[in-house]
Amino acid sequence: MTLTQWPAIVAVLGLSGTGKSEAARWLAESRGYHRVYFGGIVVDEVHRRGLAGPEQERLVREELRRDHGMGAMAVLSLAAIREHVDRDEPVVIDGLYSAAEREILVEHFGDALVTLAVHAPRWLRKQRLAQRATRPLTSAEVDARDEFEVRNLDKAVPIVEADLHVVNDSDLDALFAAVETTLSSRPVA
Repeated sequence: MTLTQWPAIVAVLGLSGTGKSEAARWLAESRGYHRVYFGGIVVDEVHRRGLAGPEQERLVREELRRDHGMGAMAVLSLAAIREHVDRDEPVVIDGLYSAAEREILVEHFGDALVTLAVHAPRWLRKQRLAQRATRPLTSAEVDARDEFEVRNLDKAVPIVEADLHVVNDSDLDALFAAVETTLSSRPVA
């Protein structure tokens, strides 16, 4: 078993409140990865249409998936990812959600892609989500969101099948250290 260089593409995934966006931000700021935010596609489309609010985001998200399939965010992000890859620039994908998105990325980028699942205890995720400044969630809203994402978006499959896993049950420094250790020491057969 030998060690390899850092991956060209890291897709960070996990349930809401695990710290996946913090891990993606850290990779961008400290390791020079270019961040591609899958959720940004929805936000941009909502703004383009002059809409606002979580309900409008949900409607646009569902419309995009209806039009492009469950892999919509990956399909709509391929050009941006490819642009960076073609310039030998590393990419971090913030928020891979479905098995279909993962399949599309694997089809297009193969072994250049590494998936990194971020986990946190449910009670801690609820605490974090209740305290966040933007779009805080109640405990019941977290439960409903988890249920919807696992059952309707197939979100659990890519989390379970992720190449690498880290647990974020402490502070951000511990999360960043875990991400660094995990990515820098990943074995290759």
